[in-house]
Amino acid sequence: MLFRSAPGETLVILGESGCGKTVLLKTLIGLVRPQAGEVRFEGNAIGRLGERQLARLRTRYGFVFQGAALFDSLSIHDNIAFPIREHTRVPEEQVAEIVDDLLAEVGLPRSAAAKKPGELSGGMRKRAGLARALALEPPVVLYDEPTTGLDPIMTDVIAELILKVGQRGGVTSVVVTHDMHTARKVGDRIIMLYPLF
Repeated sequence: MLFRSAPGETLVILGESGCGKTVLLKTLIGLVRPQAGEVRFEGNAIGRLGERQLARLRTRYGFVFQGAALFDSLSIHDNIAFPIREHTRVPEEQVAEIVDDLLAEVGLPRSAAAKKPGELSGGMRKRAGLARALALEPPVVLYDEPTTGLDPIMTDVIAELILKVGQRGGVTSVVVTHDMHTARKVGDRIIMLYPLF
C-alpha cells in the first residue's frame, strides 16, 4: 500500500474489524515494523530508527486511543499534563495554563480537571484523551476508532473536535474508523482496507 498525507489533511482509514487498521496506526509510529516497504515521517524512515530516536520522534505524534487509555490513578489534569512533564521543562504554573486551555478546547469544564477518569462519561474520557494527545502540539494526530461506543450526539461532538484539530495550524490527522458518518464528516480523503483472507 502506498499513500501520502499532506500537512493539514485529514485522512480517514476505513475497514471492517480485523482488517489491520490499528496495526497500520502502530506501524505509522514505529510500534510495529513494516514487513515490506517503509514509513517516512519528516524525512526519516521510521523502520530504520533506533529506540531512542523513535521515542523522540513519537513526541511529534498525538495518539487518541480507542478507549482513551487514561491513567486511572491520575486526575484528568495530571493525565493531560503527563506528556508535558515527561518531555519538556515547562514550569508547573505554565503547565496548569496549558491544561486549562486544552480542557476548554475540547469542551470540558474546569471542574473535570480534578476528577479521575472513572468519574467521567465515555465521551468526556474521549475528550480528555484528545486533550492529552494535543499537549505537545504535535503536527500529526492519530485517532484509533475515536467514536466507538458513543451515542450519535457525542459521536458528532468528537467529529467536530477532529475537524477543529485539523484547523490547528496545519495539523495532519489520520482517523481509523468503521463509522461512515464520521468518515464522511471529517475526511478530506478516505482509504478503504480489505482483509487478505
